[in-house]
Amino acid sequence: MCRSRKSTDAIQPTSSNSKRRSFSSSFQTPKSLKPASSFSDPSPSTTSTTNDLASSSSNFYFNSSSYSLSTQTSNTLSSLRASLPENPHIYDFSLISSATTNFLSKRFSSSSSSSSWICHLHGQQVVIIRRKLRRSIELDDLVHKLSVICRSHHSSLIKLLGASLSGNFVYLVYEYVKGANLGDCLRNPKNPSFTLLSSWISRMQIAIDIAHGLDYIHHCSGLETSFTHNHIKVTSIIVAEDSLTAKICHFGTAEICGEVSKEEGSRSLGRTDSKVMKIEGTRGYMAPELQFNGLVTQKCDVYAFGVVVLELLSGEEALKFMFDEGDGGYKRVSVIDTAREAAAGGSGGVRRWVDRRLKDSFPVEVAEKMVLVALECLEEDPERRPEMKKVVGKVSKLYLESKNWADNIGLPTDISVSMAPR
Repeated sequence: MCRSRKSTDAIQPTSSNSKRRSFSSSFQTPKSLKPASSFSDPSPSTTSTTNDLASSSSNFYFNSSSYSLSTQTSNTLSSLRASLPENPHIYDFSLISSATTNFLSKRFSSSSSSSSWICHLHGQQVVIIRRKLRRSIELDDLVHKLSVICRSHHSSLIKLLGASLSGNFVYLVYEYVKGANLGDCLRNPKNPSFTLLSSWISRMQIAIDIAHGLDYIHHCSGLETSFTHNHIKVTSIIVAEDSLTAKICHFGTAEICGEVSKEEGSRSLGRTDSKVMKIEGTRGYMAPELQFNGLVTQKCDVYAFGVVVLELLSGEEALKFMFDEGDGGYKRVSVIDTAREAAAGGSGGVRRWVDRRLKDSFPVEVAEKMVLVALECLEEDPERRPEMKKVVGKVSKLYLESKNWADNIGLPTDISVSMAPR
């Protein structure tokens, strides 16, 4: 706490009577801290003695009262700061437009449903994501949702700082995290034999980070609410360059854009909504019920998490089409199908299926268990898929087993890697 000159003088003992008189005249001791009341005795015979004692000890009590006030003020400010909700920014659209040079700046990423730019707002480097609203939203409703989402803090989430509305679009402002998306870390198109995640421990670290982040989204510890992400995939996960830890992007997008809604106690898009709204998703990550009737639930996130884990273990894409020399056409290859075949073959099948760039340097039993955890998340029936809390428990246990394995064979677990182009 930054003290004023008077409070500093009050804490330091003073030997000069003039300084004491000057301080006494400028500082009023609260009644609860007055020396007379602190040492007064109800007996009349001790009044003079008590006054003498109070007078001789006035410097001590001024010091103690000032220290008590400083401590109380510090505690009060700390508790007040903790109780105040973070004020989300409702950015003026002109500010968003100016930061992106009227959206003519080079785009950071672009897809059929969104575009993003890296720029600066209020002196801070941020990422602005433009998405089309699935449902119209009033400003008051946006403020309410932001007040909850912006209070969320987790090391595995990229923080939402605020938003802006313009027409049928919402502009979401997220903090900028230097790194690369998980898909690029696993599969480098310029150098297929190279991967940033070249050790088993690094991949298990990514898996546990994503699991913890998704569990937080579903239960939002301390916020008494829950959310659905609805965009879990390797390109929505950033691997931070400084720590090689995973951070989930786009938290809050589904809620703000109207992709999910509370209807009869469940978070979903009803059938009537799915007729007039485009069911948005990425091939290979969409749960069967989402493709069938547009039902968006947390179990869809669990399904997508299972796909991401299989990509982490195998290094392969979620879904791809390969040329079949036999009939001259292309065949659909899903990482889910290949993982099920590997699991059916036992330890040997899993060993052959795991990414060869790991060079067989991984605990086969742990890898087999991780495949089974992922396949459990990929059950066709959403009711048979586990909650993320249960998944976190299993993945955490396997992560510890992997650490013990690495320690026993003497593998380094804290390697720093550069993301520079190769």
